Amino acid sequence: MGEQQRVAIARALAKDPLLLLCDEPTGELNVESGKAVLSVLKRVNEEKGKTIVLVTHNTVIANIASGAVRLRDGRIVEEWKIERPVSVEELSW
Repeated sequence: MGEQQRVAIARALAKDPLLLLCDEPTGELNVESGKAVLSVLKRVNEEKGKTIVLVTHNTVIANIASGAVRLRDGRIVEEWKIERPVSVEELSW
C-alpha cells in the first residue's frame, strides 16, 4: 500500500504544483510504510520547496512539520509553530 501512496505523490508532483494537499497519506499504512511516505513528502518540501498541507488524525506526525493547526467542526481552534521539527526516523506511533 505504501507504494501506491508514493505513486500518487509522484503523479501529483508531475504537474509541478506549488502546493501539495495530502489527506491522510499514512492512514491505512503500517508504521514502516507510513514513514516512507512521510520521508518522500519531507524531501519534496525541503529539496523542491513545495508547500505541503498534510491532514492527519495522527498528532505524532505533526512533529515533523514547521507548524500545525488543529481544526474542530471546520474551525481553527489551535495553531502553533514547531521550533525543532523531528526527523521522520524519530517518529513513533
